[in-house]
Amino acid sequence: MKYVVIAEELRGRIARGELAPGVRVPSTRRLATDHGVAPATAAKALALLSQEGLVRAEPRSGTVVAGRESRGSQRGLTRDRLVRTAIDIADAEGLGALSMRGVAARLGVAPMAPYRYVRGRDELVLLMADAAFGERGYPAKPSGDWRARLMLGSRTLWSLFKRHPWLAQLGPITRPLPLRNLATHGEWALSALSELGVDAATLCDLHVLLFSHVQGMAVHLEREQSALASSGLTEEDWIDHQGAAVMAMTAGHPTFARMLADLTETGYDLVLDDIFESGMRALLDGLALRFGR
Repeated sequence: MKYVVIAEELRGRIARGELAPGVRVPSTRRLATDHGVAPATAAKALALLSQEGLVRAEPRSGTVVAGRESRGSQRGLTRDRLVRTAIDIADAEGLGALSMRGVAARLGVAPMAPYRYVRGRDELVLLMADAAFGERGYPAKPSGDWRARLMLGSRTLWSLFKRHPWLAQLGPITRPLPLRNLATHGEWALSALSELGVDAATLCDLHVLLFSHVQGMAVHLEREQSALASSGLTEEDWIDHQGAAVMAMTAGHPTFARMLADLTETGYDLVLDDIFESGMRALLDGLALRFGR
């Protein structure tokens, strides 16, 4: 497999010191050109090295060779340190890059050392999610009406999803995660929604609706991160490459074509923050109308 060959070459360069810790490794685009492969194949090679803990993604810098802490740090290993390191990896490289071996390599400990604190990757991910959801909370004494409190709760969740894009990928809304810190966010929303005077089933449905809006928007955060890593193309680059195909797609769809033509003329940036805010306002307006509040 070509990606394995690429990974082996980079692994050798790292082992020989040609690529030192902190040095940027060739981009997916450069690797694709040098080896005559698709960008996705080059991205798989970097993902393999990431899982081994040899490289890591640095925001605004690209993929760099990972440094190794001293072996003596194994005696200072704790569950909290393990979880925070795993969060750092997932934040920078996505949940798909997280492995027990990779976390151990980042910490500079033996591959089996993390298993003294967690049973495996699944348990580690749950601990990561609980820690991430616990990074922000709410006032001890709520203020404002139900609408203001729901907006605060949704913005708080949105900020956490933006800080940790992998959070939105953990599971479907039909299978809620049993996390104490996630329950804190649920209680905040439910207490505000309860002022609408609805029964338990409606209360649950409305909570799911609001949470799904936040999570549904947040799902695209890590997808964009992954698309950038695998293709080497920014959003703007991708639009430039796909422009002709998109315009051809609108043939026979006049409203679609007119919208794209207008946006091309006036300029348009798709900003998820703005869509999140407008979506929340629309949902809360709808609740106010439906329940006479």
